[in-house]
Amino acid sequence: MAATRLDNDERRAAIIAAAVPLFARKGFSGTTTREIAEAANVSEALLFKHFPSKKRLYGEILRLGCEGDPALERLADLEPSTRTLVRMVHFMTRHFLLAAGGERADLDARLRLLLHSYIEDGEYARELFERVFERVHPLFAASVAAAIAAGDLQPTPVASANQFWFAQHVVAMIAFGFLPGRACVPYEGGLEGLVEQASRFILRGIGLADAVIEALLAELRESTCASDL
Repeated sequence: MAATRLDNDERRAAIIAAAVPLFARKGFSGTTTREIAEAANVSEALLFKHFPSKKRLYGEILRLGCEGDPALERLADLEPSTRTLVRMVHFMTRHFLLAAGGERADLDARLRLLLHSYIEDGEYARELFERVFERVHPLFAASVAAAIAAGDLQPTPVASANQFWFAQHVVAMIAFGFLPGRACVPYEGGLEGLVEQASRFILRGIGLADAVIEALLAELRESTCASDL
């Protein structure tokens, strides 16, 4: 029975792996179950055995994109602080702009899924954002509060939820511009410089003091694990 479960798990994983690039290229509405079955080298009957509907398959892709992410797991171990706030923003920009190898391909596919969702029914985007918000925003908000208490951040009338989303939108929009391979926007400087500039722009917008931003970004640059939290 253990072998059968493993076979089933592997088959489900293969179907998901085949579906992601199709959804990313053609969107939810434009992708047929026949195309997914052919890409996964299974029959439609077997596809429906594992995923009774295309929507269920889409939902599984969403769940896997939000759960078990090592970066999100590491976030859970951080204490709210000014340093944590800077690290969260810097990590986010590096993740979106400097993801490499298989991680880059997976991120690009999910960004394309997001864009298709925007112009279809928005369901994937809404569910994705709800899950990310539930897991990440509490630490972000607590770190903003800690930075205010430390005198590092000037309070603004902007709600912390909107600060969180504005930060995400800045970085995601930059990443969208790189999806064709060659940037659609004529940014100045290389990607490393863009990470620094985008991080600085976001942190200043949140209200963090310039001296604090410069000191903590310099600390991250000097770290040999700048991409880790």
